[in-house]
Amino acid sequence: MNTPFHLAFPVDNLENTRHFFQELLGCRIGRQTNKWIDFDFFGHQLTAHLKPEEVKPVQTNEVDGDPVPVRHFGAILEWNEWHTLADKMASANIVFIIKPHIRFKGKPGEQATMFFSDPSGNALEFKAFKDPSKIFSTK
Repeated sequence: MNTPFHLAFPVDNLENTRHFFQELLGCRIGRQTNKWIDFDFFGHQLTAHLKPEEVKPVQTNEVDGDPVPVRHFGAILEWNEWHTLADKMASANIVFIIKPHIRFKGKPGEQATMFFSDPSGNALEFKAFKDPSKIFSTK
């Protein structure tokens, strides 16, 4: 079993954040107050903190021809789970930062990837590998 990670991040509206993570992404809610919410994010603990002054625009770097948000987080999903989520986000009219596609085709690390933002502008990436043993592959 992998050890779950914890990530805390700023948001500018807790109710919009709750809806996005719970309803769209299917995250279970854990502890919460009027200033933060814990989410079960694919087995990991995310904490959204209400701190509007900390929400900032994201800068990008080019990766395989795409303008990838430098500050982002997400999850590596199973191949079919990734496709299901991509379809769900498209049906929900989510605006993709980077539309679902295959990156590094035919190279080490070939992966399905997509980027979109939460309601506060935090960038999320979801990716999948047909062969999970290739996640850290360089050859």
